[in-house]
Amino acid sequence: MACSHDLVMFDLDGTLVETAPEIADATNDTLREFGWRQASQAQVEAWIGHGTRELLIQAVADATATPVALVRSAEWLPAVVAVFDRHYAARCGTRSRPYPQVPELLRRLRSLGVRLAVVTNKEGRYTDRVLDAHGLAPLFDHVISGDTLAAKKPDPAGIEACLVGSGVPRERALFVGDSSIDVATARNAGVAVWLLPYGYNMGRPVADCRPDRIVADFAALGVALGCAAPLDTAPPLQALQ
Repeated sequence: MACSHDLVMFDLDGTLVETAPEIADATNDTLREFGWRQASQAQVEAWIGHGTRELLIQAVADATATPVALVRSAEWLPAVVAVFDRHYAARCGTRSRPYPQVPELLRRLRSLGVRLAVVTNKEGRYTDRVLDAHGLAPLFDHVISGDTLAAKKPDPAGIEACLVGSGVPRERALFVGDSSIDVATARNAGVAVWLLPYGYNMGRPVADCRPDRIVADFAALGVALGCAAPLDTAPPLQALQ
């Protein structure tokens, strides 16, 4: 059985792993330490996409009723970031989980010789912790985080690095994500892009992003790629619990 693509690249938060609960925990740990108002998980989900530093800036601006630009340029921001780093390092992997059938499909793709990559705006220290916490790191040929290169999504540099590193032509590559940022990144790189509808798209329907395709979940993704395992050999869902 052959797959429709030779390289499949994935966003991380909201695509492979549900991370919002523990990001919200770390955000509120930080806000609480400074005596600031807490954020809801729905707010945190709307702020996910540009990396945790930008998310923290949004959270502090909201909690303190301060313009985002002033928070971003504040002399005291590095101290707040350091506190968040401490809390998120402790929270990583505690309340996140891979979405159903993610590990199974990734292993299936690898068994068929498909090259796999993560391209995320999450900082590398957190990307590594999340992937390691869920045993996903060994499944990827390339991991490009928000601070791996000089530019991050929607700049196409991460995708370009994966194309060069894998030796796969762009017409045989696919980006799978959950947001308008992912669509813009793929378009900038000239590769196909499919979106999953359950992640973090800043509160907007993914159809508004005009991806090449919307797939309901990882089971549907396997079917769309043409490499889904037969039902009688698919791992039981209990394996993810």
